[in-house]
Amino acid sequence: MKRIITSLDELQGLAGGPVVAVSEWVEVAQEKIDSFAAVSGDRQWIHVDQERARGESPWGTTIAHGFLTLSLLSRMAAEAFSLQLGQGATINYGLNKVRFPAPVRSGCRVRGHFALLGCGAKPGGVEVVWQVTVEAEGGGKPVCVAEWVLLLVAGSAV
Repeated sequence: MKRIITSLDELQGLAGGPVVAVSEWVEVAQEKIDSFAAVSGDRQWIHVDQERARGESPWGTTIAHGFLTLSLLSRMAAEAFSLQLGQGATINYGLNKVRFPAPVRSGCRVRGHFALLGCGAKPGGVEVVWQVTVEAEGGGKPVCVAEWVLLLVAGSAV
């Protein structure tokens, strides 16, 4: 269920606590991997050559690009929570840390768990730092762990 956060006080109260929201599952089909390879130019065989991956890859199949997994954070966040704080816009401000502890196998499903590390005033708005852990369905280790920084650009309430 999507978490709706309607005040800065509510948001600040979530900092340092447990997971705030969890996204829906997203399938990472081979077609998505191939499309990302075309856009990024990263056509390494571990991503796009299914036959070779079956025989040579330690995973027995193709795997998604780490950056493809990372690019799904925006979608996962939109499914998991909504910040309705009167901000003019929410801007992807960057990442502090990113790791890919396990691969995303072609055809598997992933979802994001969002915990708020902190938030605070910044010129022009509010900086929000999320700890995002992406899991693969049935997997043991996370497939992505990231500190994701968003900037809520000043609007009427922020």
